[in-house]
Amino acid sequence: MSKPMQEPTFLILTALADEARHGYGIITEVEQISGGRVRLRAGTLYAALDRLQGDGLIATDREEVVEGRLRRYYTLTAHGAERLATEVERIRARADAAARRLRTRPGFASPRLTLREDLP
Repeated sequence: MSKPMQEPTFLILTALADEARHGYGIITEVEQISGGRVRLRAGTLYAALDRLQGDGLIATDREEVVEGRLRRYYTLTAHGAERLATEVERIRARADAAARRLRTRPGFASPRLTLREDLP
């Protein structure tokens, strides 16, 4: 079993799950996915991208020159997609365990607590 992902790693991989993106695109997607709670700085992002490439979770998709500057696009690899899916399942299992316990708490009721088996 792999160790839990750090939140920035999870958010970066999530940002790349549907399409290839360049650095600024990843930064804006991470901010959007996190509801504005996580704002990656360029230095932090590029260090993370180097590490994720080294781990085989992402790869360079393409490069282009825009206004005289190189823009590199990154994509999620098959290994990265599998690792992200594993993390999603880990998070869901923990959230379901918490929701089950909260549902049995005397005097506590919340219509927001939905378990996977409650979904159509």
